[in-house]
Amino acid sequence: MRRRSNDNGNGMKALVLNQGKLCLKHVPDPVPSSGEGLVKILKVGICNTDLEMVKGYMPFSGILGHEFVGRVEEAPERKWIGQRIVSEINISCRTCAFCFRGETKHCPSRQVLGISKKDGVFAEYITLPMKNFYKLPENVSTSDGVFTEPLAAALEILEQVRITRETRVLVLGDGKLGMLIAQVLGLESDAVSCVGKHERHLKLLEKHGIQTALKGDALEPGFPLVIEATGNEEGLNEALRMVRPKGTVVLKSTFRGESSLDVSKVVVDEIHLIGSRCGPFPKAVDLLHSKRIDVQDMMDGDFPLEHFHDAFQLAKKPGALKVLLTPLKSEKTRNRS
Repeated sequence: MRRRSNDNGNGMKALVLNQGKLCLKHVPDPVPSSGEGLVKILKVGICNTDLEMVKGYMPFSGILGHEFVGRVEEAPERKWIGQRIVSEINISCRTCAFCFRGETKHCPSRQVLGISKKDGVFAEYITLPMKNFYKLPENVSTSDGVFTEPLAAALEILEQVRITRETRVLVLGDGKLGMLIAQVLGLESDAVSCVGKHERHLKLLEKHGIQTALKGDALEPGFPLVIEATGNEEGLNEALRMVRPKGTVVLKSTFRGESSLDVSKVVVDEIHLIGSRCGPFPKAVDLLHSKRIDVQDMMDGDFPLEHFHDAFQLAKKPGALKVLLTPLKSEKTRNRS
């Protein structure tokens, strides 16, 4: 992504990660390349991956962040200008064998927004390929729209495994992603349970018909499908303990560090292990549009970008749900030359 300075030479405000430290800086304004649009960031979300990135989960230096809603200010296709959009985070080459098969998120040369090779959205502006854009419906608030990316990640499970109304599903973890997963799977199954550590989170899930249990409560193993979304190294072996022989474990956690795996149990019990990452944005947007997924009670704070220290401190607290950042409107005049 090329950058340019604006008229007053100050550039834009951005939250930059460098050697494990976050710093608010003025950086040159981004300049769209061919096929890209210039997007004004309206609101962004802090997720667990961002927190793990600060710990060194990925060797990344640059502007952090990938959950956002923005407004298109410049684009080769005029239909996009002025639209509120969300965007897929994987930027692929569109020419390799993976891309031709429609597996763009596995493109070997892909860039990943705020995670690998591509500056993220904790900033005033970003440039992105128009092919990654999805219009946010008018009835979806900007705050709710920030949940599109993690909701798509939850929906990816339904792309990978078959679930019926009778399928017994156990979700391990009641964090932000675990709560979205439980809601999404609850649309397909009448037998979804979630185990977590936070009574507040579990009570919110109970409103949607999800069965819940606190970690440590006696729960009988033998689930045909277990979703691991604990965000820690203990979650995998707990998932293996709870799944039945020949059952399926879907892994969602990303964290810095190593995890010990009971390989013998996987082999002896013939357990299917599935890694699961990014998912379908159109379906996520549709669920927010139809209000079939409730994210209203999943926000714990909204801070100006300048107050990122307070925002990250809140986001790191045990039991914190989604914390948002809002770049304040700049008084600068952009150079459109």
